[in-house]
Amino acid sequence: VQLAESGGGLVQPGGSLRLSCAASGIISVLYRMYTMGWYRQTPGKERELVATIIRDGTTNYTDSVKGRFTISRDNAKKMVYLQMNSLKPEDTAVYLCNSKLNRNDYWGQGTQVTVSS
Repeated sequence: VQLAESGGGLVQPGGSLRLSCAASGIISVLYRMYTMGWYRQTPGKERELVATIIRDGTTNYTDSVKGRFTISRDNAKKMVYLQMNSLKPEDTAVYLCNSKLNRNDYWGQGTQVTVSS
């Protein structure tokens, strides 16, 4: 499975971005079984879970993004999205897409999000 993120960039505080993650090398019927997630990483810090969405659509968010970020998935297109609103400077990080099923664990290369005025 290959994951490719897109949608990062530079945005002012209070702005919005929508990240996308496209999966390839997997059929849709199997893709829908994976737990999809977004993580973020900044230099000197551990990788942080941002949000996950499981096969039935149940979502989970880290406390710092609740009410601001929304994760969603389109299984037919093998895509997962992260809508980020009311962005803060502390959201600045490389955002990575992840897919997990049992012992299968795949990562994308990441997309940079910078929140700055």
